[in-house]
Amino acid sequence: MVRTVPGRTDRVVVVGAGLAGLGAALRLRGAGREVTVVERGEGPGGRAGRVEQDGYVLDTGPSVFTAPEVVADTLAAVGEKLEDRLDLRRLETSYRAQYADGTTLDVHADPAAFAAEVSALCGPAEAVALRRYLADLAELYRLQLTTFIDRNLDSPLDLVGPELIQLARRGGFGRLSRHVEKYFDDDRLRRLFSFQALYAGVSPFRAIAAYAVIAQLDIGAGVWHPTGGIGAVPRALAAAAADAGVTFRYGAPVAELETSGGRVGAVRLADGERLPADAVVVTTDAPHTLVPGLRGPRRPVYSPSCVALHVGVRTEVPGQAHHTISFGDSWRGVFDELTRDGRPMSDPSLLISMPSVTDRSLAPEGGQVLSVVAPTPNLDRRSGGNPDLDWDALAPRYRDELLETLEARGFTGLTGAIEVEHMDTPRTWAEQGMAAGTPFALAHTFGQTGPFRPSTLPRRGPENVVLAGSSVQPGVGVPMVLISGRLAAERITG
Repeated sequence: MVRTVPGRTDRVVVVGAGLAGLGAALRLRGAGREVTVVERGEGPGGRAGRVEQDGYVLDTGPSVFTAPEVVADTLAAVGEKLEDRLDLRRLETSYRAQYADGTTLDVHADPAAFAAEVSALCGPAEAVALRRYLADLAELYRLQLTTFIDRNLDSPLDLVGPELIQLARRGGFGRLSRHVEKYFDDDRLRRLFSFQALYAGVSPFRAIAAYAVIAQLDIGAGVWHPTGGIGAVPRALAAAAADAGVTFRYGAPVAELETSGGRVGAVRLADGERLPADAVVVTTDAPHTLVPGLRGPRRPVYSPSCVALHVGVRTEVPGQAHHTISFGDSWRGVFDELTRDGRPMSDPSLLISMPSVTDRSLAPEGGQVLSVVAPTPNLDRRSGGNPDLDWDALAPRYRDELLETLEARGFTGLTGAIEVEHMDTPRTWAEQGMAAGTPFALAHTFGQTGPFRPSTLPRRGPENVVLAGSSVQPGVGVPMVLISGRLAAERITG
């Protein structure tokens, strides 16, 4: 029996209008609760940030959008349809993989087209292996969705069942790198199907094979683009919530959760206003800094961080894909630099997004918007990070190096054509309240996965406070934080 908030839960205050908070608010409102969302920023989105300037629209948060069915299910909680709120386009090429030897591989949403690309580049035997691996990914995802992801977990015993046994038999608890190597001989495919471990905050050489399912979301199931950018997603959710009767308070940082008798009775804002509450959903990255009596993780391991550079350029940059994974020549060594030595990757693998090739509303005529994400150490020494890196001093030089690397890898003409730019580093992530200076929260080590990850209903602290967001179950990523919003709401609604 899943634990729920005891007592009355008619009035709920949600702290944070990011995707987790919006997901929780929609679910709660759909269940008949009176819901108020308080957000310190001036609009919805949280980490899904947005910069609009001189005709350019830069998404400063997530750049890859998958699993639109999770958004559809969230909107359905208040009787809304996805197609009425968002215009989504499925990308024919989910990614272009670019390798240091000069070869490229287009990852198609259509399995037959993808297999043909693999056959042409890597040989027919690897194409046969690809089809087998994609089928394996789909089954792994099915097993994990019901076991680890799509449910609240209060104890490791909650995992016991036939799905867990099947997951173990499929090698889900071995190493990801070895799991991928069993299928593919070509190193390029091995990299393509293991780099996603970084999304979970761990090196492919340390991640368990179960995290192969991250590739199912973007390579197996496909990547989509919301017209107007990924920032259109939280705006659509917030609009649907407001139309359903949710109250939003922007520019309203929270000063304190007022407790009495083991419960929170009101949320006090920084300006002194009190919002009475029967239950509270907290979506901040380090909830123990706000929730009385709540302890942070005992020995937290945080994900690596990143530098994210977003630019609007007055140049065409022809021939590029919507998303490019640009692999450096080095592989295992740069993961050691990142997660063990506390140094930026010397030969980085980069995620480069140029959404304006798909959506011309994001840039003026003759311009493009481009984002590049480069993994870097976080600021927590115990997690292999480096708090001594002076990012205020490093940032200008690192920016220039990133642009030089992009130019060398075929994105020519950028440097002299930049009209708008925004850059985040581990230091700026920390200033935004992200623990250890990483936007990827707690790493998905085995000890921080499933029932071992902080619960949506903690056993310490006020009995009517639930948690949602990247640092709690089920984890990191747009689909996962939306699911966490649903799991948090279910702790209140039953």
